[in-house]
Amino acid sequence: MSGFTTKDDADDHAREINVDQRRGHFIDPDGGRTLLGAWAQEWFDALDVAPNTERQYHSLWSNHLEPDWGLSSLAGITNLSVHKWAKGKRADGYATSTVSTMVKLLSMMLSDAADEKLIHANPYRANRRGRRRHAAVRERVHTSPEGALRLALHAGLLAGSWAAVLLITAAWTGARWGELLGLRRSNLHLDGPVGYMVIDPHEGALLEIDGVFSLGPPKTAESARTIILPPFLTALLRHHLTTHNHIHVFVTAEGQHPRRSNFARRVMRPGADGTRGYPEHWPRLDPVQPGLTFHGLRHSHKTWMIADLIPDIAQAKRLGHRLADKIEQIYSHVAPEVEARLLDNLERRWLDAVRAVTATERHCAERIASLAEITTGTA
Repeated sequence: MSGFTTKDDADDHAREINVDQRRGHFIDPDGGRTLLGAWAQEWFDALDVAPNTERQYHSLWSNHLEPDWGLSSLAGITNLSVHKWAKGKRADGYATSTVSTMVKLLSMMLSDAADEKLIHANPYRANRRGRRRHAAVRERVHTSPEGALRLALHAGLLAGSWAAVLLITAAWTGARWGELLGLRRSNLHLDGPVGYMVIDPHEGALLEIDGVFSLGPPKTAESARTIILPPFLTALLRHHLTTHNHIHVFVTAEGQHPRRSNFARRVMRPGADGTRGYPEHWPRLDPVQPGLTFHGLRHSHKTWMIADLIPDIAQAKRLGHRLADKIEQIYSHVAPEVEARLLDNLERRWLDAVRAVTATERHCAERIASLAEITTGTA
């Protein structure tokens, strides 16, 4: 049975299909019967995002979307079914942000299926009804310059001087982990009147994917930037480069790239949280800022600039951010006197931190004295 009562009705429907095909509006009925699992294979083949982002998407697909949706037809996925699934994921204990990323990935797949005329439209819509979820926004832990220096001294005891210099550089530049670990000698310019580092737009970040290291572009287009250095840090990095011959600025004592997970577990956690609760742990360290992460040093740098009344555009360019106001982003520039004031403030914060820590970290007195000598040019 054709489903049409007369030949004229069938002919009219055929003409409508021809018109829709010419206009690009035709939706193949068989397209909606495509399983999401089959569509996902094509979708991932065409995906063109940063390697870490692709890795995250594959992980979410394999662990969450494929088991729950892989055998569902594209046309069988409804708005309510997606919301019900997301509610179940939250009930299972997954963080709201994690569930949001799962839904975002599913929604992107469905939107692209609609663009390819497999379904009429993406069925998912943000829920405007029902109980509001006021998820508590956790403030990122940050620290003072004194706290950053104390943490760096702890890192030096735990892993070596390279770790101390890495943390000081992170705190006084606001650069990301991947940007600093990807930094090469050729990207450091320390001999001019003002030292600076360059985050390369093509190879400005060290990526670690499935245990394999590679250089790639930094997080965003704005992340490719030049970061000027306060005088003490220029001197410290100049000295640091004499301690090894590796092409990269920050490597372990064995000349290897540090792994972020290992660094977090073996350096950041004991260094920031302290080790007094673990009698078997050496060295015995007092807490600096419990919960502080490497990325928290970036937040600390931002906080210091806000306290020093550095203009938003200067903050954004230093951190590799884009201002929300497009007009301000385009027409604002960083005047030389603003850069000079920024460096003066960072230098002052370093000197104040050295004086404060000298009085409290007596077991690190020798290391503090060495840092002071290097950064004041008296070594």
